[in-house]
Amino acid sequence: QVQLVESGGGLAQAGGSLRLSCVASGLTFNNYAMGWFRQAPGKDREFVSSISWNGGRTLYAESVKGRFTISRDNAKNTVYLQMNSLKPDDTAVYYCAADRNVGYIWRSRVNYEYWGQGTQVTVSS
Repeated sequence: QVQLVESGGGLAQAGGSLRLSCVASGLTFNNYAMGWFRQAPGKDREFVSSISWNGGRTLYAESVKGRFTISRDNAKNTVYLQMNSLKPDDTAVYYCAADRNVGYIWRSRVNYEYWGQGTQVTVSS
């Protein structure tokens, strides 16, 4: 049974930082590309960032480029999202997702097979 468990969300002030973690189990982690998505109230779930199986390639949404950094530790079955210079518009539930794929990394959520339960990030102004 595949499980993705996010942690690290919480309340931050604008300009502050948070680091999200997502621990995967029940899968061979280094066979999977990983992604982070977010969903604000009343909005669709949107792409934030993705990383290839070995960390060699990354993608970012324009809205977070230069502020967020995705990374992974395959020995720990964990993917991270370091979020700096947070803005109130970053307030959302953040989800990690896994795609069994060592060739590509995707922006579209339809490409991801497994999802975590989400962690709330709230940024106050």
